[in-house]
Amino acid sequence: MTGAEFKAQLRAGQPKIGLFLNAHSPTVAEQLAHSGYDWLLVDTQHGPMDHQALSAMIAAIASGGAKSLVRVGGYDDRAGIQQALDLGADGILVPYINTADEARQAVSCARYPTQGTRSVYFPQRSTNKDGLLGYVGNANKNVVVALQVETAACIKNMTEIAAIPGVDLLFLGQNDLCMSMGLFEKYEFPLMYTSTELQAATDKLIAEAKKNGVILGLFLFGTSRVAEFMNKGFTLISIGNDLHHVLTQAGAYVADMENIAKDKGKSWTRRSTALF
Repeated sequence: MTGAEFKAQLRAGQPKIGLFLNAHSPTVAEQLAHSGYDWLLVDTQHGPMDHQALSAMIAAIASGGAKSLVRVGGYDDRAGIQQALDLGADGILVPYINTADEARQAVSCARYPTQGTRSVYFPQRSTNKDGLLGYVGNANKNVVVALQVETAACIKNMTEIAAIPGVDLLFLGQNDLCMSMGLFEKYEFPLMYTSTELQAATDKLIAEAKKNGVILGLFLFGTSRVAEFMNKGFTLISIGNDLHHVLTQAGAYVADMENIAKDKGKSWTRRSTALF
């Protein structure tokens, strides 16, 4: 499936479920690419990946047939955007967008002229399959450019941001948005996630995205609210990250062992963990 087809399906309402990768492990990335997720995102913003690890992880994701995205450092991370796309990533996620000018700069770094300022180079992984002309000539329609909506300023400027040509997807980051709006201080956890303030910000995002034909995405931990956001028109949905998957699956086994020990009259309980 081309990137253009991938985006067309998202715009048509077809959900694409994925996962963030924060462990700098090509092996883990490859296994998760074979687990059934539509896409995997290598998180270089919060993960310890250098360009060599990123290269191996993108190749590992491709081997499993999933689409690969990379969260870069920011709108001014031209080198990171260039590296991610040259290494064969299907798209980028640009965090911490506050203004239309920042959004335009992010789009420019990811699009070839005349739609942007991305540098052309050959040979490299991105051009290996279709050649220089085949890749470069179609990259502007195939590469996914996603901007992260995670600040009060971004919501304030959403009307202008959503209308910028070349923005494919607006990705809601509820945790940072709640922090930026002061909701973590105002509400007892986790009431900020269902607050009227966050709902109003989300409604503005949805309205402006739909007005401009922009795809909606978001990050969730787990599946409990997936249906709710699907009903709101979100189609690119993350249900956590690889490290969270490791913790929750390991935690489930530990809980099972605790129950088994109790049933057998044995004194064994789990140590304190990051989840409990």
